[in-house]
Amino acid sequence: MRSPRRTARTQRCLAVISVVSVVSVAVVSERSHAARNGTIRGRVELRRVPQPTERRPNVNDLGSAGPRDVPDLLRSVVYLESAPRGAFDAPEGGRAVMDQRNETFVPHLLAITTGTTVDFPNSDKFYHNVFSLSKPKRFDLGRYAAGESKRVVFDRPGIIRVFCEIHSHMNAYILVFNHPYFAVSDDEGRYHLDNVPPGTYNVIAWHEGDSSEPRPVTVPDAGAADLDFSIR
Repeated sequence: MRSPRRTARTQRCLAVISVVSVVSVAVVSERSHAARNGTIRGRVELRRVPQPTERRPNVNDLGSAGPRDVPDLLRSVVYLESAPRGAFDAPEGGRAVMDQRNETFVPHLLAITTGTTVDFPNSDKFYHNVFSLSKPKRFDLGRYAAGESKRVVFDRPGIIRVFCEIHSHMNAYILVFNHPYFAVSDDEGRYHLDNVPPGTYNVIAWHEGDSSEPRPVTVPDAGAADLDFSIR
């Protein structure tokens, strides 16, 4: 026969286990009902299709050079006007590449977060000189030969226009964001902005210096919201 003291101790232990079990079930239930991120998707229509800039011939060309083939001239950036409340800022750091190939910046449009280091390799057989006079990041990498590469850290958000001092037809854009809620469209204008917390936001589409008006959209819990744009 158990002593009264041992019986009381056993009952207290069972009570504690019961409370812990209830709390654990409540936590699991709360997590299972926590809001899940969703997606904004759609298409950016360009009412005026941009044409590649004709490059001037260089000493390696026989006759006049044709227009450059830059398929990503059709690409746009779609982004949230402001980050969701309580969302974490974009992680610092990261690496990206803007190549110089066939007298062209590849890609022509690059979207990154603050703190990203961008490498500018020279894949041509002649010198290039990458520079920018844009206020968020002014730089001049000087002339460097084929096979060499230089880099720039972009630590402030904004739009940076990139040029080559030697080849006037070369240009590109770098868009720097202080949050990760942006996406680059494909050549057909389709975009997919993932991992957006549920809520209502203003969304902007940008292309070659032109921006759409902010458009409101509501992202459902673990769902998708469709939003199309038309620029120019």
